Amino acid sequence: MDHSVISCDEALHRLEHFDAVVDVRSESEFAGDHIPGAINCPVLDDAQRAEIGTLHKQDSAFAARRHGAVLVARNIAHHLEVSFADKPRDWRPLVYCWRGGQRSGAMTHVMMRIGWHARQLEGGYRAYRRAVVRALAEMPSRFEFRVICGTTGSGKSRLLRSLERAGGQVLDLEDLAQHRGSVLGGLPLLPQPSQKEFETRIWWRLRSFDPDRTVFVESESRKVGDLRVPDALIERMRSSVCLRLELPLEQRIRLLRDEYLHLEQDRATLFRQLDCLVALHGKEKVQSWKELAARDEWAALVERLLLEHYDPVYLRSIGRNFVHVADATMIAPASAAEADFARLAREVAAM
Repeated sequence: MDHSVISCDEALHRLEHFDAVVDVRSESEFAGDHIPGAINCPVLDDAQRAEIGTLHKQDSAFAARRHGAVLVARNIAHHLEVSFADKPRDWRPLVYCWRGGQRSGAMTHVMMRIGWHARQLEGGYRAYRRAVVRALAEMPSRFEFRVICGTTGSGKSRLLRSLERAGGQVLDLEDLAQHRGSVLGGLPLLPQPSQKEFETRIWWRLRSFDPDRTVFVESESRKVGDLRVPDALIERMRSSVCLRLELPLEQRIRLLRDEYLHLEQDRATLFRQLDCLVALHGKEKVQSWKELAARDEWAALVERLLLEHYDPVYLRSIGRNFVHVADATMIAPASAAEADFARLAREVAAM
């Protein structure tokens, strides 16, 4: 038995046992998704992998392996001198690559020869990814969710943040997806993660929750921006008890202007996003919205968007998708102020 190798199930169950998780894949592989908390120490970077692939095609497998060994040795030496220079004798890293093969095997071998208690993840990232997919198919059934419903601008995300600060268990899918979930919901200078990373973030968050306590979540659609909520999770949410958050129109407008201030400062981006609604509302109506923005009539624009687009879309979809929304308990803050949402959060957490 190779005691340097650990199965994926055992590794994920004992993840906190390791002092570090070392992802030796290339930088682009790491960027696509990785085990939460992992550090990226490529044994071969993107350019080097492409170089070896070309050598394999144009020369031979032997030439590619020989040159690859040179690059791997240099890169491992660099990481030993830089990334791992201060690690103590009893350091316990978990090491993985794509399939748990040559790249992670080389790094683990050197670490063990040094004397560190290194373990190689059997099956690599592929095994980890399969484990996440399996977990997301069954984990949602463990939890009792409370779904915060409410029209756009009623403060659902603000309430979730307040609930989390009050000690509640919160699954904020928009935060994990880096998107506010609407046609105007993209965050400035913050691209969405990959679908795989989004699912990893959800799995990691659910993994931290106590099944005996309620989990609060927003009444999301199947997609948050370009990302799809896992099927088992969205179905569990849609069958859960709902709370209906209400805020007067004037307060909703104020809250949305606070949260979407970047669009008031970037009309070009706003206009591009509004153009996405032409197929639904026609050029004339969309142009009338743009003219309000051009005249800096922001409150009027937000009110028009709410009454003419967001509210009708919400009212058509919420009753169809969330089966308990008709029986939802109504909750309302005194105003859109953070302090009033904090007070409401304490009341909701105590329900």
